[in-house]
Amino acid sequence: MLTIVFAGAAAVGVYLLLPDSVTGRTTGTSRGVIGRSTALVQRYLASAGLTAVSPRHFVLVSVGVGSLAACIAGLSMGPGLPMVAIGLVVACTPAALWRRRGIRRREAVAEAWPRLIEEIRVRVGALGQSIPQALLECGSTAPESLRGSFDAARREWALTTDFRRTVSTLKESLADPTADAVCETLLVVHEVGGDLDERLDSLASDRRTAQRDRREAAARQAGARVARWFVIVVPAGMALAGMSLGEGADAYRSTGGQVASVAAIGLIALCWWWAGRIMEVPVEQRVFER
Repeated sequence: MLTIVFAGAAAVGVYLLLPDSVTGRTTGTSRGVIGRSTALVQRYLASAGLTAVSPRHFVLVSVGVGSLAACIAGLSMGPGLPMVAIGLVVACTPAALWRRRGIRRREAVAEAWPRLIEEIRVRVGALGQSIPQALLECGSTAPESLRGSFDAARREWALTTDFRRTVSTLKESLADPTADAVCETLLVVHEVGGDLDERLDSLASDRRTAQRDRREAAARQAGARVARWFVIVVPAGMALAGMSLGEGADAYRSTGGQVASVAAIGLIALCWWWAGRIMEVPVEQRVFER
């Protein structure tokens, strides 16, 4: 029965996020439900830093992974509450993986900014290029994930020759604290004047120091991150061992066993999340967002 309920809930979730052209829905009520559901998922994705993931893709992958885990749990432990709990917990893993991939991408971009800042210094100082030209041309040597943003800024500059609007386009597209600081520094010097070389040198030095500190913090947490996996491996190993001994499998299928299993799964998920939160290196916040 619980298997049917879980599968039905998954099907409803996918159905609500499919377009009307696929499902054949025409009523305003259904569109309202779809809009609210999509908006809710979009808000969650934005809060988790997963803006690059579409709500439909997120739901489909999460439901698919969770359903597969629930089926495997049902085959090993039998249908019941533990199967549903395992499915719900595992359904959260795609979001965690996407978020981790986004963090790694931001770290790679942050590693590249000191070099880009130095390149702007050389282009303005040694090559005599203007500040807008130096900023836009350094985008050709930027990491692949940044080039689209620089291309958009280059088009804005070609159409308007307005450096403030060009900088705003680049900042909005990159959405990165270092990019904000670089763009604002270049804009102030371009409009007001000042020693650009000294300011960029200080900014590049600050970025290198910040990256070194973050790498050191991550290196010190390496052992703790490995130990964190024991939160899952040890209880899972004990559960498998318990099911293989005597009447252990029947005990897990009993009412008391299912309640205890659900409580244990909840505690494991809570400990995993809490350990990740306390080990998370704080993300630098944007100051010159607008």
